Amino acid sequence: MPTPSLPQRQSLVAQTVAFLHAQIEGGAWQGWLPSERSLCELLQVSRNTLRAALAQMKQEGRIRPVHGAGNEILVTRGPAVDQRRSRDVALLAPEPIERLRPMQSLWIDEMRALLSERGLRLRVFHGHHYFAAKPGPALQKLVTRNPHGCWILMLAGETVQRWFSRARIPCIVAGSSYPGLDLPFRDLDHRAMCRHAAGVLLGLGHRRLVMLTQKSRRAGDLESEAGFLEGVKKSRHTGAEALVIYHDETIESLALAVRRIIKLQPAATALLVVHPHYYLAAASRLAQSGVKIPGEISMISRDDDPFLSFIVPVPARYVVSPHLLAKSLLRPVLDLLDGHVVTQRASLIMPEFVRGESVAAPRAGD
Repeated sequence: MPTPSLPQRQSLVAQTVAFLHAQIEGGAWQGWLPSERSLCELLQVSRNTLRAALAQMKQEGRIRPVHGAGNEILVTRGPAVDQRRSRDVALLAPEPIERLRPMQSLWIDEMRALLSERGLRLRVFHGHHYFAAKPGPALQKLVTRNPHGCWILMLAGETVQRWFSRARIPCIVAGSSYPGLDLPFRDLDHRAMCRHAAGVLLGLGHRRLVMLTQKSRRAGDLESEAGFLEGVKKSRHTGAEALVIYHDETIESLALAVRRIIKLQPAATALLVVHPHYYLAAASRLAQSGVKIPGEISMISRDDDPFLSFIVPVPARYVVSPHLLAKSLLRPVLDLLDGHVVTQRASLIMPEFVRGESVAAPRAGD
């Protein structure tokens, strides 16, 4: 009895061909393919792999090499694929919904409801391999197998955003896009928020301000840092000083950062924390060290989450409705599904500042 053959893993050449087919059928490229160099960078494949894929497409009659000009596209988008793309919206995140922050999960639920009202479906894809240092092969396989009409990129770093930009896949960033990338995005106005936070603390009399943030360097965090430093530097308080301290998103690293803040001389009297989880961790570490909030140090959380309402003292923070966040994304998503260009590339929302109980004027002599 003959041994049954095992299923074969799809070769990299076949994956490359499938991706190029999907891009052509989706209308990403009109008339001509991008240059071989651009395609190799986009797909993160070798020149030999790409040329093997192009040779196969030539045999299939999909492209025609033209000396000195490139590869002309002979088969354009197919109506069946375009129809399939038009009804689905995909959201890509590094973590599953249940592991995201509550506020993030809430606006995703709002987005799902808004799309459902219009007969559209939201599918969520997640995985750290899509956000790795070289995510090209994983992203290529993902979008080839799931040709959605629009992708929402959540918590996407520069590498992911750049890949979608080069691939010309219809997408919008739920967050901020990086400089040099012309991707539409919707986000909170992190620069204005942190500039405002600096102003609030300076107005109370604080002159030694610290921002505690992660090393991840997401676009919104970069904007936050710029706004915080700008708020102090451009204030009328010439003696004010701003310091940014980083941690690597672990409890151990954050504890070291808090210890560093406590030991600062002259002492810091005000602290702006990026991310509500790290606000909670920092406040706990300060309390363990006997530092009173806001008696010895005032604190503001850049971000909101429902659990912050249960912390004592209640944190000062910036609050925005999850429905408002989802609604800001809806219009550009619908435009992309209809094949239109998103004319308003950037839209920033300024949340409401909730004073809470964690900020006060510094003690006399501080």
